[in-house]
Amino acid sequence: MPKKSEISDLSATDISTVEQTLKERFQHPVPVELGDAEIRLHPDDRELATCPLIYWESPEDESKFFITKTGVNEFRCQFFYRGYQQYGTNREKYDSIGDCAIAMLQVHSEHEAKK
Repeated sequence: MPKKSEISDLSATDISTVEQTLKERFQHPVPVELGDAEIRLHPDDRELATCPLIYWESPEDESKFFITKTGVNEFRCQFFYRGYQQYGTNREKYDSIGDCAIAMLQVHSEHEAKK
């Protein structure tokens, strides 16, 4: 059973920051969805924590993105195509959701350019 997380939901500013970053990247609004993820906050945790997340799909390809809030001003990100094709930024966490989104979109763009 996941432990009850005391991590606050994404703020309106967090959501707006991601939406604006996506609009700048894709030149039009991209719909986002909010949800929760059950994750290990630390590699040695036995229990999962429930953390808020923001999710979107690329309008250019079949990739999907999410940013999970794992603490106060602490975010993790990942994008994927299929379950076995998962990618990150090689950075464990960010203290700004904007920096997190920009870094992930940059890594995605570089990955797409290599295809």
